[in-house]
Amino acid sequence: MTDLSPDAAPGLTSAEVAERVARGQVNRLAERTSRSLGEIVRANVLTRFNAILGALFVLVLVTGSFADALFGVVLVVNSAIGIVQEYLAKRKLDRLALLNAPTTRVVRDGTVVVVPTDEVVLDDVVELRTGDEVPADGVLTTSAGLELNEANLTGESDPVAHGVGEAIRSGTSVVAGSGRYVAQAVGADAYVNRIAADARRFTRTHSEIQASINTLLRYITWVIAVALPVTIWSQWRAVGDQGWREVVIRSAAGVVGLVPEGLVLLTSVAFLLSAVQLTRRSVLVQQLPAVEGLARVDVVCLDKTGTLTSGEITFEGAEPLAGQEAGAVRLALGALADDPNANGTLAAVGASVASPGWTRTASVPFSSARKWSGASFERHGTWVLGAPEVLLGDDPDELRARVACLADSGRRVVLLCRSAAPLDGATPPAGLAPAALVTLTEQVRPDAAATLAYFREQGVAIKVVSGDNPVTVAAVARAVGLDAGEPVDARTLPEDPDALREVLSRTTVFGRVTPEQKRAFVHALQADGHVVAMTGDGVNDALALKDADIGVAMGNGAQATKAVAELVLLDGRFSHLPDVLAEGRRVIGNVERVANLFVAKNSMSLVAILAAALIAVPFPFLPRHLTLVSAVTIGIPAFFLALGPNKRRYLPGFLRRILRFAVPAGAVAGLAVITSYLLAGSHYGVPRADFVTRCAPEEGTRGVTDVACWQAGTGATITLLVVFFWILVILARPFRAWKAALVASLVGVAVLAFVVPFARTFFTFDAPPALAWQSLGVGLVGAALVEVVYRTAPSVSAAHHVRD
Repeated sequence: MTDLSPDAAPGLTSAEVAERVARGQVNRLAERTSRSLGEIVRANVLTRFNAILGALFVLVLVTGSFADALFGVVLVVNSAIGIVQEYLAKRKLDRLALLNAPTTRVVRDGTVVVVPTDEVVLDDVVELRTGDEVPADGVLTTSAGLELNEANLTGESDPVAHGVGEAIRSGTSVVAGSGRYVAQAVGADAYVNRIAADARRFTRTHSEIQASINTLLRYITWVIAVALPVTIWSQWRAVGDQGWREVVIRSAAGVVGLVPEGLVLLTSVAFLLSAVQLTRRSVLVQQLPAVEGLARVDVVCLDKTGTLTSGEITFEGAEPLAGQEAGAVRLALGALADDPNANGTLAAVGASVASPGWTRTASVPFSSARKWSGASFERHGTWVLGAPEVLLGDDPDELRARVACLADSGRRVVLLCRSAAPLDGATPPAGLAPAALVTLTEQVRPDAAATLAYFREQGVAIKVVSGDNPVTVAAVARAVGLDAGEPVDARTLPEDPDALREVLSRTTVFGRVTPEQKRAFVHALQADGHVVAMTGDGVNDALALKDADIGVAMGNGAQATKAVAELVLLDGRFSHLPDVLAEGRRVIGNVERVANLFVAKNSMSLVAILAAALIAVPFPFLPRHLTLVSAVTIGIPAFFLALGPNKRRYLPGFLRRILRFAVPAGAVAGLAVITSYLLAGSHYGVPRADFVTRCAPEEGTRGVTDVACWQAGTGATITLLVVFFWILVILARPFRAWKAALVASLVGVAVLAFVVPFARTFFTFDAPPALAWQSLGVGLVGAALVEVVYRTAPSVSAAHHVRD
């Protein structure tokens, strides 16, 4: 809270604010950034696959075969888990987002207070400083060199100066200067909201996983649409004489196998829990797919200040130039630093040099585009502080050599100049004469070298993109272990995109980069086929972060920057990025494993449905059989695999690899099942006609035909378990102790279903030793063929076989 000067506008009173809030004249939109509980419930319950399974569940219940309706319980449990997990994750993420929500300075009751941006009300006096977003429309009452970035409204990236009495609009951000204005349009009435061009214009991060899963779901939906009538027709032919109940039960078993009921759930849970896990490491995920997105990144563009260095600069000293006195130089530096809107350089100077109390008559604030700031003082002339390359002009090479020498040591070097001419807008005054070289030092982050080494080992290229002197930037880059090569001054870069791409391909360090050039760098790298992450903390980084595939903002950065970033490093530590990369790779690798399991089951069911229709036999399974197989070989292990460790590097081709392995593996399983089913049915010499027409699911007269039917289904289930456990073993590679324990325990559960009397009766299992060995043998042959499929798809085996 800051006290105002006596002549400043007192702003609204608390009572006036409360009155406007009651009238709804507040800067809050009806739009929400997260789903409500009702929406979460609907999203997890009202899906097309739940509708299919729900309808089948009701039909099976109507038949009276409650045991075969067990898949409906699994459906409810899956939906409940999804709802609970998403709601708990939402609460945690929303609380953290609220703590880091944008804030705005407003004048109320005669003081400047900081309030959440969505609590700004109509007629509030809003104070703006560099890096702030303009929260509402209004008219400026004061302006001290205020410049706004209006690219979100006009498409023009050049800063626009605004003076007293001029209208400004929300959706813009302050790049230089300061000012105050009265909010005249808030919330839905603001211009930026009326034209749907908010500065936070939402652009969803591309997710290869989500896109691939959505594609799979479309394929599966069409498969179900075709397979459903085929299943009903074939089962009517095979068991129609047993009544409509048997047709419904057998048809339901086939369709249930085609539905990937847990795939979307586990994918969502994996994203949510990764986001929650990252919050414990001070990383706020503002879009869930960003966790995956960073794992796909192969180029990281980062600034020096705040990333390689701590961002805290310290004034080291001033080296007077010919004809200047050290005392006069320090007085001028102290006067320039005595600025309520000082940038980082002036703030560092002000921490070490006292203000002489000179009276300002004019000032030009610092901006990244100008790369200098200045002020005119009564009886003391004009003083300008900025980049030596910009201010030196035609000065002698000796001075340039001295600047290069200081910069090569890693120092930040700025030039102090003086002139007798007054400031005239954004143009440097005439007659500028160098007065001193000012040096500042930055603390290199102790973890920067290890972080960059990690990215190098992972095949991620680094581009250091800074507004500082390229020699200084290169010195810092070398200090943290980067092969900086020959740094490039961005002012010499070509504007042609193709030429820029060529320079970017061979250069690591760039200095004197403007905000628009940072954005151009992102576009050029993307055009070259790279997935680009951009880190930044200043308002000058906002546009580049917005256009990058993944924008990463520092927690102490400008609000405009944090608003457009997918990830916010809350404590500003660049060293958290390897954690995010590891989380993304874990999600991609694990979801791929899980998706393979579900698609293999879908493929198996389709082959079994078509084979049963072709040879006119009942579908080999009852719904309860597939519920057991799905639980022990897919559902339970998929949950653990989706959340377990996985250090596999990102490899393109997520969907292609799934289809190359899961479809043929599932087809092998389907053929093995049909083979086992037919062998078991003929084992007791039952006439084919009797076998085809008398496979009732319920225990009745246990004649030889009924025994054959029970044993045929039992044999098919044994075979399917063997093949799918082997698919699970393949996808769990490389094996670790926890994976071995998981698979062994699930095999034990499956065995209990065949030996425990209650379970054996519930699942209608009947497996004499000869049948068990026969079915086991068919299953082992199927498992061997699955192994062949895996090994003959090099990209698939290479993708899976990575050390966890």
